[in-house]
Amino acid sequence: MTKKPKYQLYVKTSMVEKEDKSLKVLKGAYVITGIKNKNIEDATIFIKGKNIHEITTRDVEIPSDAQVFDVSGFTVMPGLIDAHMHFSGTRTHKFQERIVVKSEVRLIRAVKDAEALLKAGFTTVKDCGGINAVYLRDAINEGTIQGPRIFAAGYPLSQTFGHADPHYFPLHWAKEKIPTICDGVDECIKAARIAFREGADFIKIMATGGVMSQRDSPTHEGFTFEEIKAIVREAEKVGSYVSAHAEGRKGMVKAVKAGVRTVAHGFEIDDDTAQLLIEKNVVYVPTLSIAFQLATKGKDVGVVDWALKKIQKFFDMHVKSAKVAYKNGVKFATGTDFGGPPLFKMGTNALELKLLVEKIGMSNQEAIIAATSNAAEACNFERFIGTVSVGKYADLIVVKGNPIKDINVLLDTNNVHMVFKEGRLEVNKGLN
Repeated sequence: MTKKPKYQLYVKTSMVEKEDKSLKVLKGAYVITGIKNKNIEDATIFIKGKNIHEITTRDVEIPSDAQVFDVSGFTVMPGLIDAHMHFSGTRTHKFQERIVVKSEVRLIRAVKDAEALLKAGFTTVKDCGGINAVYLRDAINEGTIQGPRIFAAGYPLSQTFGHADPHYFPLHWAKEKIPTICDGVDECIKAARIAFREGADFIKIMATGGVMSQRDSPTHEGFTFEEIKAIVREAEKVGSYVSAHAEGRKGMVKAVKAGVRTVAHGFEIDDDTAQLLIEKNVVYVPTLSIAFQLATKGKDVGVVDWALKKIQKFFDMHVKSAKVAYKNGVKFATGTDFGGPPLFKMGTNALELKLLVEKIGMSNQEAIIAATSNAAEACNFERFIGTVSVGKYADLIVVKGNPIKDINVLLDTNNVHMVFKEGRLEVNKGLN
């Protein structure tokens, strides 16, 4: 196995001036730790400041000034993570909405989407393309609005006639909308630098064509190897990394060999490609949710015909590809590719766990690990989040029911009674 590069982590924690330093105790919990076969019965969890201070199953003395929550009968687990989504702020599936609705309106809508994610138990999300996420991240970090921790790609990098080049615009309009459309090594280097200048935490590239882009195909290759390698090098120079949109096999293999950290979608994974992902320690984010919703319900909500034709052609291939990856032992992380409209509504993102179980054959525990510890790795933040472990941030959710027994528990947001993010009780619906 290739040793994973050591990145200088972007540690973006809350910038709220008054940190909550009180001692909190969750007592009587059934704990899903996010680590395989390490769940804990009848545990007591001590939270000091932002971090998990102690986890014990012994009878211990609790200081009188502690805030105690009796969570007997509930499940405590790591906050959920969506490692591939977009704060697009759209509310319909009509393609023209991104053109005719003002960007400021869509940003305000995205504020409500961030709140919905937090209430659904998602304490971290990775926005894989869109400038709204940069603004939301900063507003959440300063305490102005509520929402999950956001890792934002900002402007995605795409070659001309690539997946993030809106082909339906004249080229000069497209480049005004996406200033990181780039061709050739020099332009790719500059585009990466522009993305970071505009607030990106990491770089998102389009290594292949896609479904929701008009005239390209998911199997079309994107950037050259030299272009991707140059982008990866620029990211590493500033302590960051590259995530790739990669649907076809050739483009995916090229991106993985060039050094990307994660790949999303993956319609053509065979045994050899799966082994390459394992060798390079790349995290796979299949985004089954958006494909499933488009393939099964897209026609009813006005999804544009050319996108419907493509997803109907590739959906079965997508599921088969993910099964091959799972069979080979590829590391999965959850990501929905949701953006806000009815079929992709924020707060319904736990659908991805259900699909990993029902379509791919994972156990409930494996799906939960994909949504916690593996997804934390996909965000390059596994040192701080993703498991219920001493020393990590207290990103915890208190859930009615046991998702190990029934994954559908997580799909009903009414079951998410409490959400802690960095030790702060952000959502409290009570324990009744």
